Amino acid sequence: MEKEIQKILIIDDDEDVLFAAKMLLKKHVKEVLIEKDPRKIPFLLNQSSYDVILLDMNFSQDTTSGKEGIYWLEQIKERDPSAVVILITAYGDVETAVSALKKGATDFVLKPWQNEKLIATIHAAAQLKNSYNQVNRLQQEKQQLEESIDAPFKSIIGESKALRNVFTIIDKVAATDANILILGENGTGKELIARALHKKSRRKDKSFVSVDMGALTDSLFESELFGHKKGAFTDAKIDRAGRFEIADQGTIFLDEIGNLSAALQAKLLNVLQSRTVTRLGSNEAIPFDTRLICATNEDIHSMVAKGNFRQDLLYRINTVEIHLPALRDRIEDIPLLANHFLEIYAAKYKKDNMKIDTSALRLLQKYPWPGNIRELQHAIERAIIMSDHSSLQSDDFFFLNNKGPVKDNHDNMEDSFNLDDVEKQTIQKAIQIHGGNISKAAEELGLTRASLYRRISKYDIS
Repeated sequence: MEKEIQKILIIDDDEDVLFAAKMLLKKHVKEVLIEKDPRKIPFLLNQSSYDVILLDMNFSQDTTSGKEGIYWLEQIKERDPSAVVILITAYGDVETAVSALKKGATDFVLKPWQNEKLIATIHAAAQLKNSYNQVNRLQQEKQQLEESIDAPFKSIIGESKALRNVFTIIDKVAATDANILILGENGTGKELIARALHKKSRRKDKSFVSVDMGALTDSLFESELFGHKKGAFTDAKIDRAGRFEIADQGTIFLDEIGNLSAALQAKLLNVLQSRTVTRLGSNEAIPFDTRLICATNEDIHSMVAKGNFRQDLLYRINTVEIHLPALRDRIEDIPLLANHFLEIYAAKYKKDNMKIDTSALRLLQKYPWPGNIRELQHAIERAIIMSDHSSLQSDDFFFLNNKGPVKDNHDNMEDSFNLDDVEKQTIQKAIQIHGGNISKAAEELGLTRASLYRRISKYDIS
């Protein structure tokens, strides 16, 4: 079954030709746009995309050579290399046709045309355009998949009651299209839960697209999420689909959504309500159908109460909430996680048959793990690298004992259980351990540099 042709653009300075073509094609195409003036081509390409472009080769300035048509063909292909262009002329010859095809034309027809032949040519060209779109989408999905493969670990490890409660919720909601909000501290595995929801959903064979909202500046927000047209800004060298387009029919995961400014919250809400995106530099609304999963380590309900997060946006994203337990609240899972990471990093660093001593496991279960699973993962990797033995001992985790609470000049937070205090202490420790090197501290904490800088500002860490 042929896919319906959505939109065709016809450019010819002869109004009779435009009218005749439109009358013929409107039965076969959803929307037919006509234009007399080829100088409007750049504007028209910025406004929308077209399945097929029919372009006259001879305009009033040059009625016989075809050079003007070839010039505009080159302009179209420069702006949109995947554009499918059929050239039409009353003065066709083999040499002109070959020249046009070499410069990127898809086909070449003479006028007066045969109606059946023109319709068949347009359907073939539209199928080619659809193939281009599919290849482009597959390339972008492949890139997203390759990025996903680099995720720190691929499965959810644990048998604690707290984690089993999370699994129960996943089983209930995964098959639905309900919007999910995942709440939990840094390092608790929010993206893993999002991936589990996707894998158990009806969209599992489509893309899972992850976006770190905390790493997006205001200037990059729209380009990354909604896409852009070539020339929309200085570095926009080609047309680019946004993350919502790439995630069409699949799942989009917006991490650290609590970090969005008020202005960006409004833009996101508008897109979620309309279920369409408009690329930067274009006025064309592009519909999308994607499952939305969001996550944050912030107390988002408190943020709403303080006016820092839109209540209507919160209603939109949290049809169902999933609360992830901190690692200190599921200590029975620590041996399972530790052995999981041991297997991974022992293989990576070619230290076969390594084990973890019982005394070391007891130490790991007593440590509060302010960085949660991500901190445990890094601790196991570091211990394996530094150990000279076939079994990890308590002494191999000496660096955990050295991470005493950091005292600032005003408050002693040593015994504080406030999550903000714990996060502030952890950040201060990481920065101190790495001698003020923000890049290394961010890597140790499992954060981006941008995310770490925001937290340094939030907690006024000097």
